[in-house]
Amino acid sequence: MTLAVDDGANTTNVTAAGDHCKVSSVELDEVGDLAGVDIKNDGVIDLKNVSTSGEAHLSADLAVNLDEALLADLAGLGVGEGVLQTVTKEEDEGKGLAELRNIAGSECLILSLTKKRNHRNVNTFQEETGGAGNGSGLRFPIIRGSSKRSLSLFSDISAPEVLKRSKMECKIIDEDMMMDELDDDLDEMPPSPSTPVPNFANSPVALRAIPRSTGTKKIAIKNFRKRGNSENNEAVEWKSLEDAVSAIHTHQSIQHSLEELYKMVTNVCTNEKASEMYDKLLALSKQHLTNDLNDKLIAVKDVSPVDFLRMVNQLWNNYCAQTLMIRNVFLYLDRTFILNRPEIMSIWDGSLNIFCEVIVNNPYVRERLVKDLISQIADERNGIQMDRPLIRSLLRMLSNLHIYEQVFEGAFIDSSRELYQTEGINLSRDLEITAYLNHVKRRLDEEFDRIQVYLDVGTKKPLISVVEETLITSHMKAFVSKGLDSLIDGDRLEDLTLLFKILDRVGIDGLTLLKTHFTDYIKKHGKAIVMDTNREKEMVPDLIKFKNKLDRIVSTCFGNNDKMIQSLKDSFDYCVNARQNKPAELIAKYIDMKLRSGNKEASDEELDQIMDKLITLFRFIHGKDVFEAFYKKDLAKRLLHSKSASVDAEKAMLCKLKQECGAGFTQRLEGMFKDMEMSKDLGIAFKKHTEAEAKERDEQLCSNAEFNISILTMGQWPNYEYAEATKYCSVQFGVEIATLPKDLCLYLNAYQNFYVNKHNGRKLQWQHSLGHCLVKGTFGRGVTKELQVSLFQTMILLLFNDPAKKSWTLEEIEAETRIDKKELNRSLVSMACGRKDYRVLSKFPKGRDVEKGDRFEVNDQLSVNLYRIKINQVQLKETEEEHAQTEEQVNQDRVYAVDAAVVRVMKTRKMLSHSDLIQELFKQLRFPVNATDLKTRIASLMEREFITRDANDPNTYHYVA
Repeated sequence: MTLAVDDGANTTNVTAAGDHCKVSSVELDEVGDLAGVDIKNDGVIDLKNVSTSGEAHLSADLAVNLDEALLADLAGLGVGEGVLQTVTKEEDEGKGLAELRNIAGSECLILSLTKKRNHRNVNTFQEETGGAGNGSGLRFPIIRGSSKRSLSLFSDISAPEVLKRSKMECKIIDEDMMMDELDDDLDEMPPSPSTPVPNFANSPVALRAIPRSTGTKKIAIKNFRKRGNSENNEAVEWKSLEDAVSAIHTHQSIQHSLEELYKMVTNVCTNEKASEMYDKLLALSKQHLTNDLNDKLIAVKDVSPVDFLRMVNQLWNNYCAQTLMIRNVFLYLDRTFILNRPEIMSIWDGSLNIFCEVIVNNPYVRERLVKDLISQIADERNGIQMDRPLIRSLLRMLSNLHIYEQVFEGAFIDSSRELYQTEGINLSRDLEITAYLNHVKRRLDEEFDRIQVYLDVGTKKPLISVVEETLITSHMKAFVSKGLDSLIDGDRLEDLTLLFKILDRVGIDGLTLLKTHFTDYIKKHGKAIVMDTNREKEMVPDLIKFKNKLDRIVSTCFGNNDKMIQSLKDSFDYCVNARQNKPAELIAKYIDMKLRSGNKEASDEELDQIMDKLITLFRFIHGKDVFEAFYKKDLAKRLLHSKSASVDAEKAMLCKLKQECGAGFTQRLEGMFKDMEMSKDLGIAFKKHTEAEAKERDEQLCSNAEFNISILTMGQWPNYEYAEATKYCSVQFGVEIATLPKDLCLYLNAYQNFYVNKHNGRKLQWQHSLGHCLVKGTFGRGVTKELQVSLFQTMILLLFNDPAKKSWTLEEIEAETRIDKKELNRSLVSMACGRKDYRVLSKFPKGRDVEKGDRFEVNDQLSVNLYRIKINQVQLKETEEEHAQTEEQVNQDRVYAVDAAVVRVMKTRKMLSHSDLIQELFKQLRFPVNATDLKTRIASLMEREFITRDANDPNTYHYVA
């Protein structure tokens, strides 16, 4: 023993106890710092008395008691079997500091020790920890169930202030992770009363003190010296190991402790017998499994499928637990010999490979195992409850053995395909579409649940593909064609949603099929609505209702799928334009009906929503010029006869049309509103002018009549036949067409003079067919009524003011008023053949039509209770002549539009082929037109020398400047 002491510290009573313990070097610096200890020991770890004069004491129980002025630091201690101990710094009343740290070992058993003020003797501590108390050393047992072991020898105290520490650097030259891995494996094992606790006290130790030179202390830890072992010892040790393995397999108690067995394995491996031991170990496992196969599986062939599966599962679970225990015993073999040889399987993998070879690959076991597993799953599909944990355990077994796909998955997929093929053929034929869709959904949910619970995740794709192929793809044409129309007609949104989700599962083919049938349905039912001539009045509301229904289906059921949205647009466009021009006309008339003042069906918000829906229909119309013509004609009547529900509603509709078609489409419509506003201003100015002239002349001009005139700009309003006003008559194209009342002629002449003087160079053309009057009449028994009538009706009623003539014949009225015959008939029918209580004239003989010889009188029996009676509604109704005239005007406008488009294109391109010109015209024109009509207009332009043919190529045109 060598002891070196620096100045300022004394060393006394340093003793080496035991036959195998020797203190090689102890160095103390000037403050009594225990710097290094190197113990070379072949036996028990035993430090008896290493003391300083300050009563710092290091003994076998590792108790440390320091003097107030001293600091003890044991920087490194290597224990042969790998015990890692750490003593943390603790301070007692600020009087000292002890640190024991970095005791390196390969199995990571962590012990925590703290400083206590009063010294506790060795015997007391050994009694508390179960030691012998004779100073021969301590044994620290491994405690199962914890990855880090902690043993406090003294009570905790507050953290101390660091006085001084020695700086040391340790180089570990051993397997520092071996013990940690063993510890994890032991945690997985259930505690066994028959298994003794391993003892690591009798472990070889190798430490060497490194002298302090520059203030840094280094400790080098050496490997263990190989222990010599005879062949007899190896045979005895292997016999013990063999008995232990057999005991584990047969669930018997083990004769040796796990620590002893572990040391035996270590001894065999250090003597280069690891390969033989590995082969013998696997052979023992194989023999055990062979015995279990014959005794527990093959010998009992008459058991039920469930019992057989439970037997296999129990055999598997027992074998796994046994293999885990054996692996822990042979852990040194697994972590040294096998770890460095990648071509050799680990004990665990090799054991599983043996189980697969002996048990699972046995023809009888393999066939019956797969058959019974598929049978149990088939029973569950038929509604029979099964043991799911059992099936999950067995399928996990196949996965762990890496034979799941090879042994089970293929057979399972084939059986599933056979089942669902038969099921799909029968149910798609017998069930309605709703029931079949619910059945498919239930089957898919069940298979997803099986994958989640016990099937391998790799089975998901092939299994779901089989279900989709056999239940959906193979029969989707049949159930879609059979049930889609009924689902849409019945507005069954939930079923349509389910149908879309199911067809969406099979990809583009399913959605394409649904799109095709959805398109066919829209075209079929939409075209029926448009082509029904008996329900033209209901066409627009029916189309709105049909479009709303389809929109709801696409958004709610089809998830606003892009393909379905486009399908709806294309097919609805086809429906609306299946009947040329008529839908555009009816939409314009429906808007007129909703915007009239007599329409009290909707509030302003509801009216705005209706207008939005009508604009949606308008968007599909190809012939928007037809809509414009009829809308303008109806708007003119609403404005001229003050029948508009709201100017704001009218302007809001114009804004919607402007947003849809651009400012050019609504330019003339907006001009009509400007004319009405300007007419009001002119009316006020004319009234002031008339009053001023009457005042100057000291006379009155029909003071009992209110006179209003609307000035309409030609080109912005519909085309009307016009007439000039003379002193007592109205003349059209030089022909006298009506004799006007004297007072009315005076007003017309006065206003015309006023307007011409105000706007020099302008000319007024009167439209008497659009005029209306408010006439007060007296009937039998002195009943007075106000009659709102047209100008022609006013001329007829004024004839009955002659007291000498109470009745007039048709011929007499026609000769006196000189009204056009058709207008005369319309006016007389409205006053004498309308509703019974609204008839202001009586016709003889009775009838609904006016014929020659009919006689008319004032109806003194007028019974309507209203004070004001509207009889001029005939002006708002469209006649056949007006309808034909509007269509003719549309056609003429289209001719002008085509001519202008041809000239515009040719002026830009200068030279163009016939086909290119036709394609360009199709792009520019906003109404439907065929190539034949375009060819006709091109020929007309060539006749008028706007364009010419090329001399060499007749299919090429040149623009003529």
